[in-house]
Amino acid sequence: MTEFKPDMTTYIRAHAVMSAIAMAAGMAILWLLGNPHVWTGAIGGLAAVALRGWYLADEVMDEVWTLTSSSLTGPYERKARLEEIVKLRIIAGSVQIITREGNKHLIKYQPDPRAVIDRINAARQKQAA
Repeated sequence: MTEFKPDMTTYIRAHAVMSAIAMAAGMAILWLLGNPHVWTGAIGGLAAVALRGWYLADEVMDEVWTLTSSSLTGPYERKARLEEIVKLRIIAGSVQIITREGNKHLIKYQPDPRAVIDRINAARQKQAA
């Protein structure tokens, strides 16, 4: 049994990237609208992402996924049986799990998403053997 817990450093890094994007987008929108105070878009973008990050941090840090010999079990009663997984891929520090039925799950804010995929694949191969 292995647990995949979210990493606070990865969470903060992801929010720093989101902040930069939100700041640039906010400034671009204000510039396109002809607003003379373009710089306020940066403040708004930063404030929005910082507030989101602060508000969701406790909830996100509790989202632990457990890998057993037969399945992945996550928060909110999410479950993916190993033999039903058809694709694993990295999306911005998270691991996306896609099942045969088309269900998609995210193991969020992993410091080493490639290691998570390798661990899941090893469990899948062991189960198939």
